[in-house]
Amino acid sequence: MSDTRYEAVVGMEVHAELRTKSKMFCGCANAFGGDANTQTCPVCLGLPGSLPVPNRRAIELVVRTSLALNCSITSPTIFHRKNYFYPDLPKAYQISQYDDPIGQHGYVDFTVNGEPKRVRIRRVHLEEDTGKLFHNPGDVSSHVDYNRCGVPLMEVVSEPDIHSADEAREYLVALRNILVYLGVSDGKMEEGSFRAEPNISVRPVGTDILSTRTELKNLNSFRVVYRGIDAELARQVAMIERGEPVVQCTLRWDEATGTTIPMRYKESEADYRYFPDPDLIPLEFDSAFVEEQRSALPELPRAKSERFQSQYGLSAYDADVLTADRETADYFEEVATACGNPKAAANWVTGELARVLNAGNLTITQTRIPSAGLAELIKLIEDGVISGTIAKMVFESMFNEGKTARHVVEEKGLTQVTDTGAIDAIVDEVIAANPSEAARYRAGEEKLLGFFVGQVMKLSRGKANPGMANEAVKRKLGG
Repeated sequence: MSDTRYEAVVGMEVHAELRTKSKMFCGCANAFGGDANTQTCPVCLGLPGSLPVPNRRAIELVVRTSLALNCSITSPTIFHRKNYFYPDLPKAYQISQYDDPIGQHGYVDFTVNGEPKRVRIRRVHLEEDTGKLFHNPGDVSSHVDYNRCGVPLMEVVSEPDIHSADEAREYLVALRNILVYLGVSDGKMEEGSFRAEPNISVRPVGTDILSTRTELKNLNSFRVVYRGIDAELARQVAMIERGEPVVQCTLRWDEATGTTIPMRYKESEADYRYFPDPDLIPLEFDSAFVEEQRSALPELPRAKSERFQSQYGLSAYDADVLTADRETADYFEEVATACGNPKAAANWVTGELARVLNAGNLTITQTRIPSAGLAELIKLIEDGVISGTIAKMVFESMFNEGKTARHVVEEKGLTQVTDTGAIDAIVDEVIAANPSEAARYRAGEEKLLGFFVGQVMKLSRGKANPGMANEAVKRKLGG
């Protein structure tokens, strides 16, 4: 939002589908995809006489998440029926939680543009997902797939502590990383298993006078979250400046026009007619159960980043990049331990390895270079067997062919030249080929040293030891 007279006030609702084998209240498979309406049963379709049975694993994952988000655990907690009529809800109600959710009063710490930020968590609760409507091009009718009905869904609701589109994006990145580290969600926004719904208001800077809140539904990428919030803030400010009232409504994001578009006027809580589900008994958590879930928590991204900085001497930037993904963090740590050079390991993982993975749209679990293999490559550089330039050539062969570093070096004859006589001969050849540059260097133009060393490396096809080449050039040219 460019208008500095107003401040954004945003609360975030995040829905994350849980990684369980079965659905929340029945035995149907919890799996993405598949033919429409093939993963259903009387329970998730809400047929008469069917009764729900809670999924213990889903409950464990929500308790675990609540602890990771610094929440207090509510016991007892109950399920409610949230009543509304929509084609993707076959029961005409959704089993959710209203009063006393599983987790309450937590927070998430993260960094925005180098500055620390804390967003408070109001609640973490468990519910079931709804079906999915879809519309075929050229078909005037709409269709519904109930496969997603009953999938365990966790909702994380923040306090309105977010004050810019930047903060909203970074909050979601931090939250998603926590959930993926925990293994409770795969975080795949493109598949709808991690969905963001910001509640957006503005107020004049220095006041508490809020505009009417609107809700932007089902944003499925960090980019769309940023653009959607920014556009809605601009829309509300423009309406206020024109003297028009901001109406409470639910909006969607239109990618083609880059605007937010009202879908329906927002219901109030009273419209949902919440009441306790009579088919489900209260959940009570004893201290042993809570501590069991606490003990299952892994080292989380922020703590891991701080440890990487203190233990391995990495910069905050490198540590944050490496810990954004749990598999990448584990891979780096294996390389660092095996080669004994954490900084070199960080440079290779965030540099060359990240480059080829991104180019191939691959994750680090799909690399053909095991952590021990990258550690071996780093050791060959440190031992003077190959130069840094040659190492990049070796790396490409390792990644494309799945061979070890030493095998590639021996197969292609890439061992570094460390023979003084051989390097002197190459330097003599380079000086002879560049007499004017040699004269300028001898006249005091010392910046040409890099030129000569580069020519030596080029003529030796990267095999000459760079340090020895540097010294030989200085000696030959009288430097």
